[in-house]
Amino acid sequence: MKTLTTAALGASLLALAACEKATEAPFDAGVCYAVEMGAEGEAPRFNKVADDQPQIEFCAARLEEMRLRFLRLGGSRREVLGSYQGQFIFIDRAGVWISKTLEGSRFILLARTGDGRLAIPSAIQRAIDGTPVAVSVNPEQAAPAPAP
Repeated sequence: MKTLTTAALGASLLALAACEKATEAPFDAGVCYAVEMGAEGEAPRFNKVADDQPQIEFCAARLEEMRLRFLRLGGSRREVLGSYQGQFIFIDRAGVWISKTLEGSRFILLARTGDGRLAIPSAIQRAIDGTPVAVSVNPEQAAPAPAP
């Protein structure tokens, strides 16, 4: 009987959690927002950073620019949260991540290179010796010159 009561209580808590309204990002075309999380129980605030951004990558660049400016002014926050056309953008030391919800799964959008810049993850693959994987070399130029 006790197990049945515990199971019923767990099911009811799960049902209540499912009813909780998830925070949605605004879907204003081309508008990039910085998101400030409110205090416990308060809704997050969306502050406009830039208009007329053609893609989510441009919005991520504006948010990264804002993050760096705050750091130069003496700020200490290294992570930034933003939104663009219904998606959330998370910027941290590993790169830029996107998600449809604040609590959901995140997917990598841009990764940091060795010097801290942001790039498409597949563009920064390197071979063991550090040369880019996708660069082809002319075999005639790569061969050492014959000894005289």
